[in-house]
Amino acid sequence: MKKYSFLSIIAFIVISMSFQGCKGMAKPGGGFNLFSVQQDAQLGLQVKNEIESDRTQFPILDESRNKEAYRIIRDMTNEILNSGKIVHRNEFAWEVKIIDDDQTLNAFCTPGGYIYVYTGLIKFLEKEDELAGVMGHEIAHADQRHSTRQMTKMYGISVLASALAGNKETLAQITAGLIGLKFSRTHETEADLYSVRYLGGTRFNCAGAAGFFEKMLGQQTPPQFLSTHPNPDNRVATIKAKAQEDGCKMSNTSDQSRYQRLKSLL
Repeated sequence: MKKYSFLSIIAFIVISMSFQGCKGMAKPGGGFNLFSVQQDAQLGLQVKNEIESDRTQFPILDESRNKEAYRIIRDMTNEILNSGKIVHRNEFAWEVKIIDDDQTLNAFCTPGGYIYVYTGLIKFLEKEDELAGVMGHEIAHADQRHSTRQMTKMYGISVLASALAGNKETLAQITAGLIGLKFSRTHETEADLYSVRYLGGTRFNCAGAAGFFEKMLGQQTPPQFLSTHPNPDNRVATIKAKAQEDGCKMSNTSDQSRYQRLKSLL
């Protein structure tokens, strides 16, 4: 009973804070969000700590022994982040880590901008632009705050408030749910389009995400990365149409030797 009352108080505080700052909170893609931007950042940090404390499920590549690989992946990420298109560039952490798992074709980004990319995805892709497209897509989910919108709908405020309060059991539940989070079709389309927008301010092919989906379409067995995503058939056309509309670069002229070097280091 005491635990319930404690969580109810937290929930009331979270709701109160959110309503105080909800003016202008609605973004394209919709979905009610009880979290403020600051609470996105707080929850993301809690989830990051949960992920990085579980080296069995999330074997983070040791940075001290993989400095060049991290330098390359961070240079790519920073180029996207510094495109001038990221809404919460200064509010979120935007850290990137590599998960040492060659069997998993996946990438995800927590609320607050903690980005995780699996070695399996990096090795599977052939072009730097394709990975940049995926990174742009995942950054968009955090920047447009899709995760906390979706989790508000799925879990309710009491569960999310419990996670904010540091409840380990709830954090484990939220972390597992986040990695397999099924976004709405609207949010997935929005993330695709924002990926084009973000990459339009870089040297990458702004339709890089289309190249990723084209490669996925050639697979007999869909990878884990697509298990929670809509069918990619129409996404390629949508991404390319947005790139043409924006008039951004669609040729693959990025540094392929750098990407091959990254793959060889993993």
